[in-house]
Amino acid sequence: MQGRNQLPILFLNIISRAATAALAITIAFALTVVLAPSAQAQSPATSGGWTEQVLYQFISNGSPEGSILFDTAGNLYSTTAGGTSFCGTYGYGQVFELTAGPTARSGRWVEKSLHGFNFNGADGVCPEAGLIFDAAGNLYGTTVGGGTYNAGTVFELTPAGGGVWTEKVLHSFVGNSSDGWWPSDGLIFDAAGNLYGTTTTGGTSVYSCTGGCGTVFELSPAADGSWTERVLYNFGGPPDGAVPHDGLIFDAAGNLYGTTYAGGAYSCGQYANGCGTVFELSPIGDGNWAESVLWSFGNGEDGAIPTAGLIFDTAGDLYGTTGAGGSGGGGTVFELSPSQGWEQVLYNFRNTYPPMDGVGPEGGVIFDALGNLYGTTELGGSQDSGTVFELSPSGGGTWTEQLLYNFDGGSGAIPWAGLIFRGGNLYGTTTQGGNYGNGTVFELVRP
Repeated sequence: MQGRNQLPILFLNIISRAATAALAITIAFALTVVLAPSAQAQSPATSGGWTEQVLYQFISNGSPEGSILFDTAGNLYSTTAGGTSFCGTYGYGQVFELTAGPTARSGRWVEKSLHGFNFNGADGVCPEAGLIFDAAGNLYGTTVGGGTYNAGTVFELTPAGGGVWTEKVLHSFVGNSSDGWWPSDGLIFDAAGNLYGTTTTGGTSVYSCTGGCGTVFELSPAADGSWTERVLYNFGGPPDGAVPHDGLIFDAAGNLYGTTYAGGAYSCGQYANGCGTVFELSPIGDGNWAESVLWSFGNGEDGAIPTAGLIFDTAGDLYGTTGAGGSGGGGTVFELSPSQGWEQVLYNFRNTYPPMDGVGPEGGVIFDALGNLYGTTELGGSQDSGTVFELSPSGGGTWTEQLLYNFDGGSGAIPWAGLIFRGGNLYGTTTQGGNYGNGTVFELVRP
């Protein structure tokens, strides 16, 4: 690559998910040395009768890092972040579709590349996040590199008939103090059709973040088909958050919520610049937004380094995960509830050897209709290749964990993204493993 040919060097020296994972495990081991396991870190039950089916195995060295998305016909969509041959025409990542059907090479689903990203000075490269649809069936996503300034893009893919999709770059990030850089997260729409997302670096504040501590941005469509970007917030580093690494959510009042995996009020072991935050952005009129840090991680037992987004329950409480920390040292599932004094750790993953429990929940959690939580861990389990877990409320504010599936390499390994439900079954991706070692799309079938 030319131009900006180096990854942005942040104060934590972690910007890619692979580096984040390494840091999370490092912190987890460090915290395990000094913290005793909590009573919440129970021995996990296994299996639960769920059965895994590998729907597709990626052949190239491009891997799926983002979540997957269904259309109304039951086809799957997501991205791969790089590679050659089957990862996209130009080897810089792709948007793909999986359709149920026979294929000798990949089980019972057929892959089709809808767009191969091209490092040509205009197109984006290396998408790390999943996709979203608009009401017309167009796909939207982000790339961490490429574009006019090699600082990442927001793109749209429009079906043009005959199975062909046409890409349009809606915004090329500039990567300086006036704009963000490296959008590794997905996007969300508001009711007016505006897009919102985050960049992990860039913006006005530099603190200890080389190139800026990250931004929240909005993209608004115009009648002529153009889109205008506006930076809603520039993260400032401790005691503010820094380096947002996953998507945003709205509440009913139009406030935005998300996480940063650095910054905050507390140091994090050897990383003195913060263990991450949960933040809220509220519109205050005239197009301006005000930020509030709802929670700063960093006292060890409350978790550290949140790399996933958040979800609401019906009471308006927030739920998420941290990739490290907690009393077991392997990360946490947490709840933020203003009525309960804010953060409650629902489960502490145990970073022990052998790692029978999951370690490093990177992808967040989702609810089922009964109020159980589901997620993935990138490591741990019986084969130390990651797990799918369920947390069930068991009364008195306690939750019980059950490992639904232990990845073994051949069935996939290292799941980074979260899960989705369809028809009562769970679907997700792994970044490694499968017959070719380049990751899988999987389904977990409920008993």
